[in-house]
Amino acid sequence: MEKRISVPLSNEDAKSLKSGDYVYLTGTIYTARDAAHKRMQECLDKGEALPLSMDNNVIYYMGPSPAREGRPIGSAGPTTASRMDKYAPALLDLGLKGMIGKGKRSPEVIDAIKRNGAVYFAAVGGAGALLSKSITESEVIAYDDLGTEAIRRLQVRDFPVIVVIDSEGNNLYEKVVQDKS
Repeated sequence: MEKRISVPLSNEDAKSLKSGDYVYLTGTIYTARDAAHKRMQECLDKGEALPLSMDNNVIYYMGPSPAREGRPIGSAGPTTASRMDKYAPALLDLGLKGMIGKGKRSPEVIDAIKRNGAVYFAAVGGAGALLSKSITESEVIAYDDLGTEAIRRLQVRDFPVIVVIDSEGNNLYEKVVQDKS
């Protein structure tokens, strides 16, 4: 099924999404990769506030290339989500509602997705230049010293993703393997 959803992601919208749905996101999402996740975890370990609220937000695991003239961002393809697996459950428990990346997630992340009514989306790897066309604004909001791994706030319009793991834990990757058996 094809759906158009506003982000931040409401609880109702997250629960309405099913594994295999094609979704177009419009609104605000954030970028964060390995280094930013490590820093956020260090903040949590020290009892410090995170640089952004997790409440109903979506994090895109992406480090963009530099923007070309007249564009808000360069190529904006997803990175492998499993690299953030050790950090994701804590962020989900703080209210993170969605993650965008590519590849499989650990059982611990899947449990946290179900526990929190969240969603894991996949963006098409290798399509960073195409995906960047759905990004209308980009602003670094934290950890500027990390360069491409800084946390950015993105404004997106019809950003194309696929629901891989829905709020009930249904997993598109597992379903495809089962269907081929």
